[in-house]
Amino acid sequence: MIAGVTHQEIFLFIVFNIIIIFMLVLDLGFLSKKHKSMSIRAATIWTFVWITLSLIFAGFIYLYDYDGIALNQNKTKSLEYIAGYLMEKSLSVDNLFVFIMIFQKFRISQENQVLVLKWGIIGALVLRAIMILAGATLIAKFNWILYLFGIFLLYTATKMFLHNEEDKFEPEKNFIFRQLKKFVPLSSKENPKRFFIVENGRWVATTLFIVLVLIETSDIMFAFDSIPAVFSITQDPFIVYTSNIFAILGLRSLFFLINGIMTLFVHLKTGVSLILAFVGAKMLLPLYGELTQTEKIHISINVSLSIIVIVLFISVAVSIPDYLKKKS
Repeated sequence: MIAGVTHQEIFLFIVFNIIIIFMLVLDLGFLSKKHKSMSIRAATIWTFVWITLSLIFAGFIYLYDYDGIALNQNKTKSLEYIAGYLMEKSLSVDNLFVFIMIFQKFRISQENQVLVLKWGIIGALVLRAIMILAGATLIAKFNWILYLFGIFLLYTATKMFLHNEEDKFEPEKNFIFRQLKKFVPLSSKENPKRFFIVENGRWVATTLFIVLVLIETSDIMFAFDSIPAVFSITQDPFIVYTSNIFAILGLRSLFFLINGIMTLFVHLKTGVSLILAFVGAKMLLPLYGELTQTEKIHISINVSLSIIVIVLFISVAVSIPDYLKKKS
C-alpha cells in the first residue's frame, strides 16, 4: 500500500482517475480534435467549466464518508483541497507565461501550440503523479523533510519576488536544450507539424519536439515548487494528488485565455511569491517551536485559505489598471 493511504482512499484514487481519463479525452481529444486555437470567449467559458467542476469536487469531499471521519473533519479536508487547488492554479498560470515565451521564441504556430499543449499536459499529469507519490512516501518515512521543503519554498519565494520581468528569455542557454542539440539530430525544416520526421533517410527531431521537451522540463521545475507548497497545507496524499490534477485539468483553455489577457495577471508572480513565502514559513513553525522549546504555533486551514484568496485577489486587482490601459 502507498504510505499514508488507506484502502478506501485507494478505491477513491481508482474512481477519480477513471473520471479524469474521461475528462482528458473530452478536453484533449474531442474539444481539440481540429487542432485549432480557442477564442478568448471559448477559452473563458471552458476555463469556467473546469474550475466549476474542480469546486464541485470539493463538495464531494465534504459530503463523502471519508474513511468514517466526522463531518467537521470532512470540512477541513475540503478546505485543504480548495487551498491546494488555488495555490496550484496560480502557479500554473505563472507556468503558462513561460509556455507563451517558449512558443514566441521558437515562432510556433497556433495550430502546433495546440499539439504541444496536448502532449505537454498528458506528460505533466504523469510526472506530477510520480512526484506526489515519491513526496508522500518520503514524508511518511522522514517527517523532517517538511522542514527542507519549507526552506526551499522560502528560497524560491525570494528568487521569484526579486526576478526581473525584463530579463531576456534565452532558451538556447537552457541545459536540456544544449544537450538535445548535442545528442539528438535536428531537422532543418522550420515549424513542421510532427515531433519526428524522416530527413535524408534518417529520423530526426523537429523544433516541435525541442519545444515539447522544454515545456515538460519547465513543468517539472514548477512542480518542485508547487508540490512542496501543497504538502504545507496537507499531508493527505489524496488531497495533494486531486488538487494538483484538477489544477492541471483545463490548462489548455486557460492557456488561450491567459494568452489573450496577459496584462490582467502582470502582478500575479508577486502574489504567488508571497504565498510561497507564507507556506514555507508555515512549514518551519514546528521546527521553531522545537528549537525554542515553546508551544508549537498552528495556523488553521481557515487562516491559510483566507490568506491565499486575499493575496490572489489583490494581485489580480492591482493588475486591472494595466489591463484597462492596454485595452484602451
